[in-house]
Amino acid sequence: MNSKLQTRFPGLAEDWKKVFVDEWSPYFGAVLLVLIILALMTTGQFWGIFGGVKYWGDRLNAAIGLAPLLGIAEAKDGFLTHRMSLMNILLVLGAFTAALLSGQFQPNRAPKLEYVWGALGGSAMGIGAALAGGCTAGGFFNPVVHSSPAGWAMWAGLLAGAWVGLKVLLWTLDHVEWGTAAPAPLPVSPGLRRLYPVLGLALVVAVVAWSATWWASPEKQTASRAITVAAGFALGFVIHRSRLCFARSIREPFMTAEGTMTKAVILALAVGMPLAALLFRAKVIDPYVAIPPTFWIGSLVGGVIFGFGMVFAGGCASGALWRMAEGHAKLWVAMVFFAWVGSIAAALFKKLGLTAIDETNVETWEVTGIGRQAFLPEMLGGWGAALAIGFGLLAFWYAVVRWNETTEKLTVL
Repeated sequence: MNSKLQTRFPGLAEDWKKVFVDEWSPYFGAVLLVLIILALMTTGQFWGIFGGVKYWGDRLNAAIGLAPLLGIAEAKDGFLTHRMSLMNILLVLGAFTAALLSGQFQPNRAPKLEYVWGALGGSAMGIGAALAGGCTAGGFFNPVVHSSPAGWAMWAGLLAGAWVGLKVLLWTLDHVEWGTAAPAPLPVSPGLRRLYPVLGLALVVAVVAWSATWWASPEKQTASRAITVAAGFALGFVIHRSRLCFARSIREPFMTAEGTMTKAVILALAVGMPLAALLFRAKVIDPYVAIPPTFWIGSLVGGVIFGFGMVFAGGCASGALWRMAEGHAKLWVAMVFFAWVGSIAAALFKKLGLTAIDETNVETWEVTGIGRQAFLPEMLGGWGAALAIGFGLLAFWYAVVRWNETTEKLTVL
């Protein structure tokens, strides 16, 4: 805030700092995240990232002439009408707004080698997400909340992939010297920095007006997209303010033994699973809409590849989006390759019959060459056993992370 305002209104300045500048607790952010997702579910929608990222890659492949060769259909929706694309764009915008209000937006160039790692990591993330039917949001978090073992299969793969990725990354630190010199930081004038809060507040007003305008539209699809605008913006804002990152929750116990982010994700899942179960039992939303047909092979193998990639990329899908919004150039490179290679991989896997839906299947769940949709309450005959397994796995994960915080037995450094 302006120094004169701080002097005249010290109480307001202190409140501003607590809300918009000081980092939020990841536990608070995790609960807000899951509440936004559950609110979205009450409207019949769900959170996802890779669908929108793949759409961006499809448009890129169409622009460079690869779409016909890959069998990618012509896009019917635009960047702001495709639901997942719109949600991703608003997530970036929400995070950008939070970065402005906190004064943390800073264009950040990385060493040359980091751009190579960003391209490599983003490509691996695209391949992994194409196999798993989603990224850490759509392939892991959502399925676990929806009581699908596909999410837990990807979780196991993410852990294995992150461990291998860290071992390889550590080897490169000892053996690769090219491109490690950090470039000079890009300067931002003090005058522009003073405008950050004003620009941030202007964006808040603009997004509220945007959502309200679409909500008032007589067209049903446009009105429903108003919810997507509000939810995507809120997700980006909350994730940035609390620095939530699924990649960090998987990676940090192996790097530093620090488990705060992991425990925050565990809390989000513990809150989300029973509340989502209530929505499913009330038939507010079909649980299968966010369960990929990839259990267990696609989820596990995709998780390994994605976990490896996110270590080199420096973030998962949601983490890459909010760090892009904060000004990190490496994450822009990672996201471009995530989208491009993800689109290519998804098209090729479909052509090979790995991820194509078996149209002859007459069951209520979908089947592919690498798995099927799996819903624990249906598999086990009720919610009791399904939730017991889910909470049992969360308790096991928490116990291992807590033990590792004091022993550092699992660190690879």
